Amino acid sequence: MSLDLCVTQGLLYAENDTLFESTGMNGASSVRKVTLQTGKVKAIQRMPYSDFGEGLTLLGDRLIQVTWRQSTGYIYDRHNLSKFEKFRHDMPDGWGLATDGKILYGSDGSSTLYQIDPQTMKVVKKQIVNYQGDEVHRLNELEYVYDEVWANVWMTDCIARISQTDGSVLGWILLPNLREGLLHNLKKQIDVLNGIAWDRDGDRLFVTGKLWPKLYEIKLHPLKTPFNGDIKQMCMPPAFPFS
Repeated sequence: MSLDLCVTQGLLYAENDTLFESTGMNGASSVRKVTLQTGKVKAIQRMPYSDFGEGLTLLGDRLIQVTWRQSTGYIYDRHNLSKFEKFRHDMPDGWGLATDGKILYGSDGSSTLYQIDPQTMKVVKKQIVNYQGDEVHRLNELEYVYDEVWANVWMTDCIARISQTDGSVLGWILLPNLREGLLHNLKKQIDVLNGIAWDRDGDRLFVTGKLWPKLYEIKLHPLKTPFNGDIKQMCMPPAFPFS
């Protein structure tokens, strides 16, 4: 599916082939309701210039969004995006957001995965995400898939499959071919992989990236031969100085 070029920061699937998307950049941030088959924007709520939209999730009729470099976010009525309220949360920053239908999971660009009470918007638990004894930093956009928390790792082509129980990485989804294919065909610059949406009922998985003109439905398959690369080098960049 083709998309309007935008900085995708949060993505989720709703019923009836509908996506909700949070876009970033000051002056260009918004929450959008998008038709899956055509990419047409059915509804949009633009955000103030001071807000940089980030992670987005849907809990009941509430679309919940966090913003970058602020301990704030917005709760929208999914049926009427112009109806919304502002809230504050306990994370140092707002990057990713997902839900299992009971609690919220949040990320702030570090190796910490937060669990947040959706009623109070307060952090109730923190976990350090780790793989083979090392922390996985730069956790970004999140999605709850197959009872796991999946996270884009910023500045990589990797998605980490995280145990909600102890924060360990259960496996990796490697998607460098998607970005490389776009670069080869478009002959212009795009940004990193960012955006995971799961259709639970249809068992469909969608991914995209920042400034990507396409949304991909993908099927996951185990590697047929042993991976001969360095996963930690490929998928685990160093922490930011503030992390």
